[in-house]
Amino acid sequence: MFSYSDSFLETAFHENKSAMKISNVVDQVQHEAKLAQGDEVKDVIYSSQNTFSDEQAAKEAFAHSVTKLLNVNGWSDLSLFASDFALHDPAGQLKPGGSAQMGDYIAITLPGPMPKNWVQIIHLDVQKNRAEFTVQPSHDPTKNKPDETAHFFCQEARSTFRVDRSGQTISAFEIGQQERINNEGPQAGERAIINTVIAEAGWLFYQKIQWKLLTDYLVHL
Repeated sequence: MFSYSDSFLETAFHENKSAMKISNVVDQVQHEAKLAQGDEVKDVIYSSQNTFSDEQAAKEAFAHSVTKLLNVNGWSDLSLFASDFALHDPAGQLKPGGSAQMGDYIAITLPGPMPKNWVQIIHLDVQKNRAEFTVQPSHDPTKNKPDETAHFFCQEARSTFRVDRSGQTISAFEIGQQERINNEGPQAGERAIINTVIAEAGWLFYQKIQWKLLTDYLVHL
C-alpha cells in the first residue's frame, strides 16, 4: 500500500517527466527555428551495408563500388525522385564521361523547378579498402559571381561520400557536417528564400530519400 509520501513522490515524478518532455519539445522547436534562420548548424549521416558470401566477392564488389562512387554523372539514374548530378572540371566545363577528381565541380539539380546547386571537391582519397571524397558549397563556375554561394547551404558545410570494406561487408556513407542555411548576406544573393525552402525540405525528408538511394546504390542493394 502506498503511503501519502509515496503517492506524492510518484505524482511529482510523473509531473517532472511530463515537464521534461515539454521542455524537450520546446528546445527542438527553438532549434529548428534557429536552423531556419541560419543561426545554427546541423550534422547528419546516412548509410547502407551489404554483406557478401565471402571476402573475394566483397573485394570485387568493393572495386565496383569505387567506380560507382567516382562516376558522379551516374548518380542521376538512381530514381525519378533523385537529383540530377553533372560533373564539371575546375574550369567549369562538363565532364560527361570522366571520374571525380580534386577541384572538380558538381552541379546538382533537384526535382522540380529549382535552381542548380554547386559544390566543389576539396578532398579525394582512394585506398585499398576505403574511398571517399568531400565537397563544399561553391559559386557557380559558369558565371562571374565568385562572391555568391550557389547552394542552399553556406560554404562551411561539408558532405563526404565514402565507401569502405571490412571483411565480407561493404558500407557506404553520406556524412553532412556544419549544414547551415545560406539565407543571409551577399553569399545568398537572390536565393535566400528558396534556399530556406530547399534546406528545410531536405532536412525534413528529401535528404533521407536522396542519400539512402545513393548509399544503397553504392553497396549494390
